Amino acid sequence: MDRTRLVDELDAEFGGSERTHRAVSRQARDLADSGRLEEDMDLQLTVEAVISNLDDAPDDHSLVERWNWWIGSLELSFGDYQRFRVRPDLEETPE
Repeated sequence: MDRTRLVDELDAEFGGSERTHRAVSRQARDLADSGRLEEDMDLQLTVEAVISNLDDAPDDHSLVERWNWWIGSLELSFGDYQRFRVRPDLEETPE
C-alpha cells in the first residue's frame, strides 16, 4: 500500500492533522502487512479499501474515530483487531 497516497487521500476525504494522517496510515500499513484482512475476508487492503471503509463510519466522526470504528467492527466480527486501533487522545495532544 502506498502510504504517501493514503495520507493524501485521508486528508482530502476526512481532514484532520498531519499527525492523525500518519498514525492512521501507519496502522493501515501494519494491518495490510499482517495479512489479517486477506485471511478473514479475502480482502487486499488498498488505499481505496481504506477510504471506502472509513467512509461508512458516521459522518460526525473524526478521522481517528472513523478508523477505530472500522477496527471495532472487525474486532466484533473476527476478533484480534484491537492492536490496530489508534489512541483516541492522539487528536488532543500537540504535535
